[in-house]
Amino acid sequence: MTDTTAQAPVRGRRPTLGEQSTEFRLAVMRLARRIRQERADTELSATQYAALAWTASEGPLTPGRLAELERVTPPSMNRTVNCLVESGLLVREGSPDDGRKVLLHATEAGEDIVRETRRRRDAWLAKRFAALSPDERETLASATEILRRLTDQ
Repeated sequence: MTDTTAQAPVRGRRPTLGEQSTEFRLAVMRLARRIRQERADTELSATQYAALAWTASEGPLTPGRLAELERVTPPSMNRTVNCLVESGLLVREGSPDDGRKVLLHATEAGEDIVRETRRRRDAWLAKRFAALSPDERETLASATEILRRLTDQ
């Protein structure tokens, strides 16, 4: 599926702000999609992997907090969590502070998948960075800071 809203800039003129933002959005989406392909478990959906990664990184989380982090509804997150629990990648346990709360923990198998997926993604990107010139890598280092600012707004 292609995005037909992008208009190629006319040669000899600077692209408009709209053209620049469209091209940037498409490039970022393509890069993110390609990076997501590098994973240790191809049976997990992107949503399942994201929930597992949050839990492995942040420690015990409630299903509600996990839904907030992923910006999905609690019922949707419960379906995701149920799949991960059934797969043996997450476990539920009661909170020591409040017996009514359920906390989610990544199992060792879940943590292994997250670690290996991150290793593969980092290796894929590092290989591409290595093929760039020092100036291009410096440009991407600057762009990284700009991207952080964009996402924090």
